[in-house]
Amino acid sequence: MSNPPRVVRDSRRPSGLILARVSQFGLCVLFALGSWGIADVAWAQTPGQRDPVPSEPLAEAADDHLIEHAKKHLDPKYVCPMHPRIIRDEPGTCPICGMDLVEKWLDPMTSPNRSKHPEVSLASAVVQTLGVRTAPAERGTLWRYIRTLGRVSHDETRLAHIHPRTPGWIEALDLRAEGEPVKKGQTLAELYAPEILSAQVDFLLSRDGGGERRVSADKARNLLRLLAVPDDIIAVIEREGAPRNRVPIRAPMDGIVTQIAAREGMYVTEATEMFSIADLSRVWVLVDIYEHQIDWLKPGAAAEMRVPARPGRSWEGKVDYLYPELDPTTRTLRVRLVFDNPDLSLKPNMFADIEIFGGPKRDVLKIPAEALILTGEREAVVLALGDGRFQPVDVVTGMQRAGEVEILSGLEAGDRVVTSGQFLIDSESNLQASFQRLAEPEPEPKTE
Repeated sequence: MSNPPRVVRDSRRPSGLILARVSQFGLCVLFALGSWGIADVAWAQTPGQRDPVPSEPLAEAADDHLIEHAKKHLDPKYVCPMHPRIIRDEPGTCPICGMDLVEKWLDPMTSPNRSKHPEVSLASAVVQTLGVRTAPAERGTLWRYIRTLGRVSHDETRLAHIHPRTPGWIEALDLRAEGEPVKKGQTLAELYAPEILSAQVDFLLSRDGGGERRVSADKARNLLRLLAVPDDIIAVIEREGAPRNRVPIRAPMDGIVTQIAAREGMYVTEATEMFSIADLSRVWVLVDIYEHQIDWLKPGAAAEMRVPARPGRSWEGKVDYLYPELDPTTRTLRVRLVFDNPDLSLKPNMFADIEIFGGPKRDVLKIPAEALILTGEREAVVLALGDGRFQPVDVVTGMQRAGEVEILSGLEAGDRVVTSGQFLIDSESNLQASFQRLAEPEPEPKTE
């Protein structure tokens, strides 16, 4: 009775572990796997045949661990411990320091001719363990949107500073405190000024045909106007034929009195700022914009404002002016916004939350912001090539908004980028790139 067929197998032979490490040893591992498979088939004979004796090379391979067998087919390199760029195919000494070269095994899959960032191959089990997720690079619209803080200020084009046109005395004061609202044409105070009284006399003489005229009637009238005498007062003087000792000082605009420097009985000159009036029906809001957001702004862009003092309310305004110079310390640009304030709810020096809408930027290539790798020296993403292959690629980014980043170069629409686990893949690629640089031969230094 013939013996049953025997299949000779090595119990030490790994299966899944070695298959996962194929990329480490390249074609040598695949060759070893094929050799073992052929040996198994060769030794499985039909009943009645004599079991063949394995050849010496196969017997020797059967006694080796598969990884050790694969290493036998790798070409060793010899590297200087002090100068890693010195790599030789044979043992020897370093031409720079004279130290003995150390044997080093290099991955045959890494080659100097490969790209700057080598590919990384991962088994499907490793991809699941790392939780690798991907997202497509696609074209769409990004909205230019700036959120910042601002401060309410007076509209400087609606400020009035009231000075006397000639020295005199404040005979009467109708205002008692700062913050009072006034209307255009309202009397603020009454001034006695000798020069104004003399101009009235000249005006009356110019109107009297029998008297001695020092100036013409028109010149005398214009002189009174230049001294800030109101036209209705000039008409009263002309009608009554008598000068007035006091002339009124009136508000030139509607607004709020922000400063009172005049007091009753006070002597004032042309340099005295008696009153300041601000029209708060429209206010300015000053904000600081970061340097990378300047290109998003232009005069007329829409803005929205909220203030903590008025919860639940918002105001709509627009960008009025971009100042010409950046702050050298904060690297920000001051921008002026304009808001209507008909009910005077907005007060100067209030803090405000500002949102500026710079408009849409259409047909841009964008990816999720979480896919971007920022190292301080480069911007990169990990490109998913399929079949467990990944490769880092450098990119140039544009604007970033609402968790999305514009890609100016480096990717195309439809490319899939890794959004989770990309840092580990990028680190592995950098490690392989380091091995590639070690494998690059360097010309020996010239010796005389």
